[in-house]
This record gives sequence, structure tokens and C-alpha cells, in this order.
Amino acid sequence: MVVQGILWILYGLLLQPEPGTATLPLLMDSVIQALAELEQKAPATEAGHTASAWLLSAQDSCAHNPLHHFLLEGQNLKTTKLDPPSLSPELQGLIVEVARHDAGVTFPDVGATVRDERATSPGLRDTSSDVTCADVGAVSPDVIATDLDVGATFPDVRPGSPHVQVTSPDVQASSADTKANFPTTVDSLLVVTLARDLGLNFLQGPQTWSHSLGTEGCWDQLSVPRTFTLLDPEASTLTTAFLNGALDGALLGDYLSQSPEPRPPLSRLLSQYYGAGVAGDPGFRSNFRRQNGAALTPTPILTQQVWGALILLQRLEPAHPQLQGMSQEQLAQVATHATKEFTEAFLGCPAIHPRCRWGAAPYRGRPTPLQLPLGFLYVHHTYVPAPPCTDFERCAADMRSMQRFHQHTRGWDDIGYSFVVGSDGYVYEGRGWHWVGAHTLGHNSRGFGVALIGNYTAELPAEAALRAVRDELPRCAVRAGVLRPGYALLGHRQLVRTDCPGDALFNLLRTWPHFDKNVKPRTARRSRRSRRRLPPTILLATDLQ
Repeated sequence: MVVQGILWILYGLLLQPEPGTATLPLLMDSVIQALAELEQKAPATEAGHTASAWLLSAQDSCAHNPLHHFLLEGQNLKTTKLDPPSLSPELQGLIVEVARHDAGVTFPDVGATVRDERATSPGLRDTSSDVTCADVGAVSPDVIATDLDVGATFPDVRPGSPHVQVTSPDVQASSADTKANFPTTVDSLLVVTLARDLGLNFLQGPQTWSHSLGTEGCWDQLSVPRTFTLLDPEASTLTTAFLNGALDGALLGDYLSQSPEPRPPLSRLLSQYYGAGVAGDPGFRSNFRRQNGAALTPTPILTQQVWGALILLQRLEPAHPQLQGMSQEQLAQVATHATKEFTEAFLGCPAIHPRCRWGAAPYRGRPTPLQLPLGFLYVHHTYVPAPPCTDFERCAADMRSMQRFHQHTRGWDDIGYSFVVGSDGYVYEGRGWHWVGAHTLGHNSRGFGVALIGNYTAELPAEAALRAVRDELPRCAVRAGVLRPGYALLGHRQLVRTDCPGDALFNLLRTWPHFDKNVKPRTARRSRRSRRRLPPTILLATDLQ
């Protein structure tokens, strides 16, 4: 693929600048600005190579990584050497920070302006330095999709051929104990950006299989980010930023491999992808990377690539501590499980912005823990704000506005909802999975309250928002053990005398799986005698909010 791995420059190679260093802010806008300047200063015939110049001083760092060295050798990768004085001091500083570091990083992985969604989805890159070689190879426009079915013939391992089969004297076909056919080729850039790390992450044994993928984190501040902190330092090293980068590289590479010449400049492509959508398509942007990634790489294909990466690494590094003594069947089982976890726990779940990302004020007092798993999902609309929010800047502002109203006007401890869903493709954490909310009077401790931003009395939310509430959020909650498999879905009006979640949305809810039609609405227009109640329950103090 043409640019698969570009995003490792953007996601995995920007460090906080040292004091006194002249550099651009660590935002996606800065990366796009830098690429645009490089493209303008490079000769037109070499403009497609300019991104590689970011890593001129890092190319030698791949010598210690046999897998990357093997897969990228012979690709005739080039870089464009630019005269440093011709670049602005800020750009020089940014390039130096990119090219010289070889450790873990903190960088807002999507962004154009700091108050926009595109600037505030940060993450921590894997602490290994070997990704830099893949980056250098991935940004060359000479490398196209058909050139990347690179393999190795075993036991005679030879690099440099565009179509070399992967065969093994031990396993020639599908094993009865595995779920995937033996891989015959590997996609070199998919291997170095995702498959290798995905496989190694699950090689440590079943005790690590329960570690969640996609660890989130937050910056100390959004305007001038300096310090990034993971929310769960003990979780998987495959952070959200790492996985986002792999998906973005795959999606953009696939797009460019099918684009006719002349291909668009990388700065323009990234600006569109992290903006309103590539070539005017709002569905092809970073907000929907999980859905697009799932469609691009079917599970059987990814399983083969992970398996092939482990086989290749085992042959190239016989002394690798995690691979010694592993049979092909064992590697296949690891690949199958790793892909299943990635597909179900990451691709199949909605992207949830944590509280620290949208700028939540602290909880007042001490939250009450929920007794999990719960049996209900209550659907709301916010009514006010009435307009649906379609980008992070607006959605985050709506979240802060609702929290202020709930805390200062209502006198509640926090924003009432468990989660809030925008029309931008994201879910926003309110009180979350573990704390009692203030969303459904009398029933707060029995279910999660999920609100869609907007007034849905006469119109419906965006399909992405509906999909998150109907399918993705409850499916992942059940998988995580916080929501019972047989949960009941109810509209707010079925339990409280209100018109929420709006006539249009409620009529749609009636057609959804898990909707409990036996609980009759209790709207303000109905008399108390006509309401059907749920079985009596002991109410917590928080249920009265």
C-alpha cells in the first residue's frame, strides 16, 4: 500500500519538545503544515518522497530489527534531501524531534485545531524504536499495493522479491486445531505496522489475553499539550493511538493504491482525512476508522497476516524469547485469538472519548458504585442542545454545557448520563460503566442512561449515532460483563412522565432488538392510572435524582 505506515510518523514519532526547542505544537495541524511546506520546497518530480525526509537520520535504526529490514529491503525506497536552512525554524525543530527520537511518544493522534476532535485523540506509542524503518518505507509513492505481497521462502530466507511465497516444512495446509489456512504470503507493511505487534502482544500467554486493547489517555492541557498520561498504565501496549495509526495507514494506503495519477499530495490527503472527509466523502474520515477498517480487512485475512508475521519473525530470529519452542499450531492459535480480540474488542466497539478529553469538571462528592452487571439500557435525547453535533469541538462544548447545567442548576454531582452519543461518530463518557448516574428517576441504579445529542421529536439522529446505541455500545458492554446479555432497552418515557426521547426516536426504538414493549410509556399526556410499572425495587438515594 502506498502510505501504509505514514501514520506511524504522525502517531508514533513525535515527542514533547525539550524546553527552549523551537518547534511547532504537537498537533496534527503541525504535521500537515510541515508536510505542505516540504512538498512546496521539494522539486515537483520528487514531491511524493518528501515525507521520507522526516526520517533521514532514523534509517539506520532498523538494523537491529530483522523483520523490518527483511520486508523492506529491495523496495528501492528513496528520500528527498532538503537543505535545512531553507525550512522555517519551527519546521526544523519539528523534523528534528521526529527524526532523532527512538522511544515511546505522546502525540494527539488526530487533529487540526486543538479544540477540534481532530486534535484531541491522543495516545502513547509502543516503546520500541524499530517502527522507524517501516515509516521510511511506507511513505514512498514507488511502493504500491501489488508490490507488498512480500514473503520468505523457508528455510532459505531471501528478501527483495515482490512475490515470494511463505512455505513451511512443518505445516503445509490448514491444521485441524486452527481456524485459518496456513499463510502463503504476507503484506509487508501490514506486518510491520499491525500484525507483528498484535501477535507479539498475545504471545505472552493466556494471562495477558484479558488485557484490554486500545488503552486511552489524556493530555495535561488541550491548548498546548505537554504531558500525556495513560488511563490504565497496566493495560495492553497496543494503545488507541497505535491501533488508530495502523488503521489509518491501511485505509489511506488502500485509497491511494486505487487512485489514478497524479495522486494527491499527502498534506491535502491528511487534511481531508482528519477533516470533513477525503474527496468530499464524510464517511471516509478518521471518525469512522473502525467501521471502515473492519470492512477493509476481513478477520480470516488478518488472522493469516498475524500468523505469517509470527512465522517470519520466528525464522528470522530463532532466539526470540517469545517464539522459542512455539509450534506452528500454537502460533496459529495465538494469531486466531489476537485477531478475534482486535476485531471484537476494538473494531466492533465504538470509540469512546474519556471525560478528560472533553474537558469534564470534577465529580462533586463521592460517586456511588453500580452493582454490575445491569439489566437495562435507557435511551434519552438531550432536547437541549437541540442541534446534533457533527464534530468534536461542538460535541465537547455540548458536554461541558450539559455538565454545568446538571451541576449548577440541577444541583447534581455530575453530568447525569452514563454516556452521550454525538453525530460525529463518537461516544462521550459521562458517569461511565461503574458509577450510578442521574438520568432516569427511580431507576438510575438499575440501568445505564445513554443520551443522543439533539432534539428527536420530529427527526432521527444520524445513522452512525443510531448504530452506536443500537448495536456497538450494548454489544461491547455485554462482552465486558457490565450489561446482561438479556438486557431490556427502554425509552426514558416508559419510566418517567416525559416526552423524552422524542416521538421520532421512540417510534424507531420500538423496532429495535431488546426493546421491552411491555412497559407502557408514561408521557406527560398520560394519566397516572394508565401507566404500567416495573416491579418494585429498593431505591438508592441516587435514584431520586
